[in-house]
Amino acid sequence: MSSTYTSNDLVNAIAAASKNLSARKDEVNRLNVFPVPDGDTGTNMSLTLESVVASLAKLPIGASAAEIRKAITTGALMGARGNSGVITSQILRGLCEGSNGFDAVSAESIESALAKAQDVAFHAVRKPVEGTILTVLKDSAAAAKHARKKKMSADEALSHVVEQAYASVQRTPELLSVLKENGVVDSGGYGLAILIDGFVAALTGKEGPLVDELAFARDAAPKVEIEQINDWEGSEFTYCNEFLVDSDTLDKAEALDFLATMGDCELCVGETPKFKVHVHSNTPDKVLAYFLERGQISEVFIHNMKLQSEERTEKLEAEQHAEHKPLGFVAVAAGQGNAKILESLGVDVVVSGGQTMNPSTKDLLDAAAKVNADAVIFLPNNKNIIMAAQSACELSDIPAGVVPTKSVPQAFAAMFGVDGEASLEDNVEAMTEAFADVKTGEVTTAIKDSKDAEGNAIADGDVIGIADGAIHAVGHSVSDVVMGLLEHMEADDCDTCTLLAGEDLSDEDFQALQERIEQAYEDLEIDAHRGDQPLYPIVFSVE
Repeated sequence: MSSTYTSNDLVNAIAAASKNLSARKDEVNRLNVFPVPDGDTGTNMSLTLESVVASLAKLPIGASAAEIRKAITTGALMGARGNSGVITSQILRGLCEGSNGFDAVSAESIESALAKAQDVAFHAVRKPVEGTILTVLKDSAAAAKHARKKKMSADEALSHVVEQAYASVQRTPELLSVLKENGVVDSGGYGLAILIDGFVAALTGKEGPLVDELAFARDAAPKVEIEQINDWEGSEFTYCNEFLVDSDTLDKAEALDFLATMGDCELCVGETPKFKVHVHSNTPDKVLAYFLERGQISEVFIHNMKLQSEERTEKLEAEQHAEHKPLGFVAVAAGQGNAKILESLGVDVVVSGGQTMNPSTKDLLDAAAKVNADAVIFLPNNKNIIMAAQSACELSDIPAGVVPTKSVPQAFAAMFGVDGEASLEDNVEAMTEAFADVKTGEVTTAIKDSKDAEGNAIADGDVIGIADGAIHAVGHSVSDVVMGLLEHMEADDCDTCTLLAGEDLSDEDFQALQERIEQAYEDLEIDAHRGDQPLYPIVFSVE
């Protein structure tokens, strides 16, 4: 029995699966012990999926199935990072090729898609190893075949594949000794199970993931001693090399033979004229020279895996030895700069999110579970996230509270109100009082024609300034709008101004803005930082 899912349903399910994997990439990263500490498996797989979603987003409304398949395979190839990302790209390519020719989702089409994915992925890897992502893929394909033979409906077949994918992940330690020795499951296999789970849950309309049988892995992961990382002498190669090659003459078989002489974990995937290359080697110069003779290269990433591994080991050790404390903090923020500031102020876990990406209650609960404390306080930093934070409090296994911050600058002020000796309730009250006088301004670009708070016209592309949920400044430059917003917010009566530069604002423009504010408000103390938030070139507060 088939299901009448539209192309739009499938695309949305892919986007949901990507978001699910991105939210849980740290769980996958902590399990990474095989074959070598090559970056972070969860991060690499999630980046690959994010590239797919970006590629799909460029399609016109009503795109054909063929256009969607091409966008998936191209996006995956272009965005593939690391060994696991490249393999994931080949799995996605196989799924697209295997589903070609089917008009509906059925047990037959699911079997065909997974069978082709298995074939393509296994051919991409010269020396497949049992107990890895390839094993989970193979077992998922076998589950789809079983579902077709049992004449299951499409939804039943999809659920069966999810269940068997997780079951396969749980068996990986029995197939790979290094996993069993370290007490973990395979990271790439787990990432694939999460990916399938998120896709099926979204497609079938289920609330949340269908299966979550690996809580033991998440609990164990931070405590694991990872021998390959702590004992680098056993690893022969230092550099992870990956890049794209444009060539009409490249012979993949010959290229793989060459890569095998340069190192290990060699991959050369794709079809003329675009290829993705990955290899671990001690001589990146020779690797690049070979392919430069045969075409053009781009998107070159060369990672020093030894340094990467040392950083990861330090992070794991810090998690293992994190001091238990009476009160912990979870905050929501977009931008690495903002996250670093919050962490420096005492926030234990920063959940990525904000105006354009609101984390769910589950995301906040998962973050709270990482905090080694008797109680936790949530700082949502956005009015649209406050309700999710309140729900997280109700569902939390430990006492929890919400300080209803609506912006990152308010969270900065709130953290200065923390009293380590006070109770949860007293801290919530004190922190709420600490940001009461903080007024936040946000500058962004209008994406459609509208009107400001006074009814004046706003055109698509205008720079706009927002305060108290309303547009109070409009202009053609970030600097002019910031100045207009400061005047509206009566900065003359304030003592301090905290400026956070967005990812698209240059250092030169940021410095010029600071100088302009200093000239206009001589008594205003300016505290400027790079927040690196997307879409908002400036977020600021005055108090």
